[in-house]
Amino acid sequence: MAELQQSPSLDPRNAPDVPPDRLPMGRAPAGQIRQAFESRLVLDHLELAEALASRFAGRGREREDLNQVAYLGLIKAARGFDDNRGVGFTAYAAPTITGELKRYLRDRCWVVRPPRRIQDLRTEILRSEPELTQLLGHRPTAAELARRLDVPETVIREAAAAGSSLRPDSLDVIDNGDGRPALADALASQDLPLERLEELMCLDQAIRELSNDDRELLYRRYFCEESQAELGRRFGVSQMQVSRRLSKVLVRLQQLLTAADAQRDPGEQTASITS
Repeated sequence: MAELQQSPSLDPRNAPDVPPDRLPMGRAPAGQIRQAFESRLVLDHLELAEALASRFAGRGREREDLNQVAYLGLIKAARGFDDNRGVGFTAYAAPTITGELKRYLRDRCWVVRPPRRIQDLRTEILRSEPELTQLLGHRPTAAELARRLDVPETVIREAAAAGSSLRPDSLDVIDNGDGRPALADALASQDLPLERLEELMCLDQAIRELSNDDRELLYRRYFCEESQAELGRRFGVSQMQVSRRLSKVLVRLQQLLTAADAQRDPGEQTASITS
């Protein structure tokens, strides 16, 4: 948004106010009449643009930037508006402005961009939280937000965690308040990197040998942390069937890893058998 901040003329309040009654039909060109009409529409609906921008305010989103994007959407709506179609300007402009705001947030505000559905859900969460807080008397939990928005609780948690992708904290930041080390030092692993890498490569190869359905089951159970009941509803089977299938997949993975280990170092396997 640097280009917007460097252009104060983008604020419609800076545009010259030329009322239509100062442009007689007999003397003014049609283009000037249209421009005056568009300017009046923009100036009369600035509060609409700012109100729509406020709905998207949040951490990592500068209010002034949002206002300027909303102004651009308002100008775009004014240029495309045709009053002969029988639709009021407010009803026509609101979706246009909202679309510009969503496009800006989707394309410009994320350092690490999550999937679009997560971005949209996070916006819905930010919009619903104040209302639910007032209704419940406390900040809503993930479960309460899930019921309100009719989505799984795990997806709510994923969208909330995605907030850190807007402006990730630096790994070198040191919190002088409690004397803890920098985040980069806290994340350092004590494992030998080569051994860990070898294990991950073996696991990746074993997972690739599973069927697509089994890979998806593992992903949703252990990465997305979906419950067995949720997986049953997703795959159209009972919770017991999910549990049995997971057990079979894990046993299959163990067999594949054991076979890979035997192929990698047959000498050790022979020594262990003879001993």
